[in-house]
Amino acid sequence: MLNCMLKAKLHKASVTHAVLEYEGSCAIDSDLLDMAGLREYEQIQIYNIDNGKRFTTYIIRGEAGSNMISMNGAAAHKAKVGDRVIICAYGYYGEDTVDELKPRMIYLNPDNTVSHTSNAIPVQLG
Repeated sequence: MLNCMLKAKLHKASVTHAVLEYEGSCAIDSDLLDMAGLREYEQIQIYNIDNGKRFTTYIIRGEAGSNMISMNGAAAHKAKVGDRVIICAYGYYGEDTVDELKPRMIYLNPDNTVSHTSNAIPVQLG
């Protein structure tokens, strides 16, 4: 059996562009893609913290060092410039590998520079 598991996450990214008349996708700074182990054309889920919208699109490479998070095409209706979003990618893993899975989680500052990284989400306390 294969399990769909979190592969990588960009946490609290700030949307820098919303370009309705661009081919649909999400452009992400190449440096962030490399750090998170994400690939161009990979499917991603985007969760908008500010308006609650969730949607699926794919990645295109943004200019390295630009700190770009650009919502393009229909995605521009789901997030506006300044919105905070969580960008997640998932992968399918066999039973023999899920216990060792260490997703790459990149936590971002409001300007999309890296605050810190992790391979585990803290346990939620009651």
